[in-house]
Amino acid sequence: MATELRAERGELSEDAVLGGRLVLRQPRRGHRFGHDAILLAAATPAHAGEAAVDLGSGVGAAGLALARRVDGVAVTLIELDPVLSDLGRENAERNGLDPRVRAVCLDVAASATAFGAAGLAPESVDHALMNPPFNAPHNPSPDPGRRAAHTASHDTLAQWLRTAMRLLRPAGTVTLIWRADGLGEVLSALAAGFGAIAIMPIHPKPGAPAIRVLARAIKDTSGPLVLLPGLVLAEADGKPSREAEAVLRANASLPWAASASAGC
Repeated sequence: MATELRAERGELSEDAVLGGRLVLRQPRRGHRFGHDAILLAAATPAHAGEAAVDLGSGVGAAGLALARRVDGVAVTLIELDPVLSDLGRENAERNGLDPRVRAVCLDVAASATAFGAAGLAPESVDHALMNPPFNAPHNPSPDPGRRAAHTASHDTLAQWLRTAMRLLRPAGTVTLIWRADGLGEVLSALAAGFGAIAIMPIHPKPGAPAIRVLARAIKDTSGPLVLLPGLVLAEADGKPSREAEAVLRANASLPWAASASAGC
């Protein structure tokens, strides 16, 4: 199958991330992973012995980055596109992570029965991470891969969170990244079953408005909303910030992930 799909997907690039700790293949055209996936992995508070599911995983960047950072965590990559799912499986194998990472070709909106058949029963994972499509449907990309990865319907986020809610064990965490101007949508969608919400804004440079927000919440838990200090990706001179370098190159966790892993 891999040989056949390679003919369909065309030319691939091979890209090193996390300071060379991961080398991932992805299509040269269409949706390509970026900083969002690595930030998402760094924000997920998993530790050894736990299970995580990466919803809408693409070629596996976020889930594989999490598995590389946290030795002993088991990760399932869920991706609808069979070409990308196959690449996720290959990337796990190429990076020696396949004993703990598996790829399943499945729609995030699929039924509980379909997820169960794939080995993901209700309340079977500790963490769900997701980078859902978050652009409005107007002026979509002409590339079908980019369009599917980036364009959301009005209920995309709510549907993905319903799936996460079903899969998560009691007090399991969901972590997601979304555009900053859609923070209201995130808070509204998380209100249906999640609590103790923490938000971290992501700024491109000092003094600039946030372009993304990372959100983390706990299933069936009440607690106050916490707005954390923002992460600045680059200094005024354009060089990566020390904090961003630690996450994007040195494979560090974000502060909230570190504290959650320690049981705080």
